[in-house]
Amino acid sequence: MPDNSFDVVSKIEIPEVLNAVQQALKEVLQRFDLKDSHSNIELNEKDNKILLTSKDEFKLKAVVDILESKLVKRHVPLKGLSYGELIPAAGSTVKREITLQQGIAIEKAREIVKKVKDSKLKVQASIQGDFVRVAGRDRDTLQSAIKLLKESDFGIDMQFINFRTN
Repeated sequence: MPDNSFDVVSKIEIPEVLNAVQQALKEVLQRFDLKDSHSNIELNEKDNKILLTSKDEFKLKAVVDILESKLVKRHVPLKGLSYGELIPAAGSTVKREITLQQGIAIEKAREIVKKVKDSKLKVQASIQGDFVRVAGRDRDTLQSAIKLLKESDFGIDMQFINFRTN
């Protein structure tokens, strides 16, 4: 009977993203090379998306670099961002949508469970909606499972929370 457990999640702190967006927008408006570029950064908290607009692709790249630097300073993992296609917009401007990852996709969750099961550690991994719960008898085995998952690259940012001991 498993007594101990932890959850593997992939979440981005929206308040930190909001602060980073505000700081990046402030810098974009102050930078001389981005003057008259009609650059803008909008955060849609409901859909977990950031919309970037600018005059051309080069200036949009500069805006993305500014935003990424502000996100890194606020400890928001860049692995949790997925970039959309470059979309031409009205008035010869370009747009790009960045989706913030909240939760682990089912395919990635299956990869995590498979990795844990293939490791032959005495733990059980189960998919619980948008996170994976790993349960085991002793804490040392769970620590080994965390180490194993940290060393593996699933292409997503993972946090290990709710480490419970009964």
